[in-house]
Amino acid sequence: MSRIASLLVVAFAVTACGDGEQTVPDTIEPESVYAARCQSPRSGAGFDDAKGSLLDEQLWLRSWTDNTYLWYQEVPRADPKQFPTALAYFNVLKTGAVTASGKFKDQFHFTYNTADWEALSQSGVEASYGFLLVLLATRPPREGVIAYTEPNTPAAAAGIDRGASIISVDGVELRGGSDVDTLNAGLFPSRPGETHTLVILDRGATTPRTVTLTSASITNIPVKNLPVIATETGKVGYIVFNDHIATAEKGWVDAVTALSTAGISDLVLDLRYNGGGYLAIASEVGYMLAGPARTAGKTFEEEQFNNKHTTTDPVTGQPLVPTPFFDKTLGFSVDEDQPLPTLNLQRVFVLTGPGTCSASEAVLNGLAGIDVEVIQIGATTCGKPYGFYPADNCGTTYFSIQFQGVNNKGFGDYADGFVPGGVFKGCMVADDFTHALGDPAEARLATALNYRATGTCTPPRAAARSREIDLSAADGVASKSIWRQNRIMTR
Repeated sequence: MSRIASLLVVAFAVTACGDGEQTVPDTIEPESVYAARCQSPRSGAGFDDAKGSLLDEQLWLRSWTDNTYLWYQEVPRADPKQFPTALAYFNVLKTGAVTASGKFKDQFHFTYNTADWEALSQSGVEASYGFLLVLLATRPPREGVIAYTEPNTPAAAAGIDRGASIISVDGVELRGGSDVDTLNAGLFPSRPGETHTLVILDRGATTPRTVTLTSASITNIPVKNLPVIATETGKVGYIVFNDHIATAEKGWVDAVTALSTAGISDLVLDLRYNGGGYLAIASEVGYMLAGPARTAGKTFEEEQFNNKHTTTDPVTGQPLVPTPFFDKTLGFSVDEDQPLPTLNLQRVFVLTGPGTCSASEAVLNGLAGIDVEVIQIGATTCGKPYGFYPADNCGTTYFSIQFQGVNNKGFGDYADGFVPGGVFKGCMVADDFTHALGDPAEARLATALNYRATGTCTPPRAAARSREIDLSAADGVASKSIWRQNRIMTR
């Protein structure tokens, strides 16, 4: 949305309408009055939808926004009757203010089909080929490169791996093609069973090849505990953490148990493609990394809502209490109330990029709040100290910023992201698509290992050479589902 549109101010209009057309009421009732009054009600078990109107859905959005949106006072007073759908109206119900760097303060205002959201957030299932594409440039000359591939997926079966670049999609050149609809449809299938033809250039190859892929319901693996790296000064663990989804709880329990048994002395945590998710998962991660001595009685994150809700959570109705470092499982994917394993680390090396967002940034900030040393290697994070409770109405789940998070020291001012060498010690290092994740020669991992050994940002010579290749000279944005750029609270 343009800056002009975001600043549009329109007074609520109350006009006489014929033919039964509804008017906008002078007084907007609490959102509960309009909830589940739907233009097209859902039917079946579990749904409370009743027949309503488009205006009912829009007034629910207005009332909900006025009640819970963090910056409700900055939202345009737009007349819902000027918008043809609830989604069109929702898109203007946000602030148009900008940060110190000039970017919009609210970049995280979106919706999901409720059924799709529930499948994705609980199990990580979504329609795809099984690879994550990083877009190094979204306008001509475009560049897209594969960040990683999930095992046992169509992409893996086709031999597609990290570092493969996309040449064309269904006959349309990615670099300069004008048929953007074909590119988007082929790269980001919306449903399982879609078949598309891609021409790719594999990492290290000189000749492109053609692959035909059929999208499937892919279950993403959020935690990948790769082999321990042996060094002259001890064992170093390496975890790739890509999603704060429910199944990550078990992945983390298994990974920390294995690393504890292995006797690691340091950990490299790779969050470069982790856009966020459940804040409670982030809290569990913080506890497992830091251990009981550092976290006892400490706050992982305190959520601060708008000035209408200074003592009570507007969604749960419960008194506002900070999110602690959870020391037991919460039942996401492991039986509830089981003691979490710990590594008791005094420092953590964290690999970041522009796709490191929200709940991932909360891990860094939460650890810093209890004086665990965070050493940041990579690129500036996305800058989202905000979060929300997903809210379903009439089959659409809405995401609108409702709180800001601060750590145990009261710090949460990072709307422009964490910069390596800024709040945290660290090194700016471009993403290196010429090596596999977990390869000690991969530039970011190599720099972390070298920093651990020498305290300097100069990577080993092999890693430095790898960054001379064009693809590794820029940091792109991972093309993940948009919810994975957010901090999600559960009710």
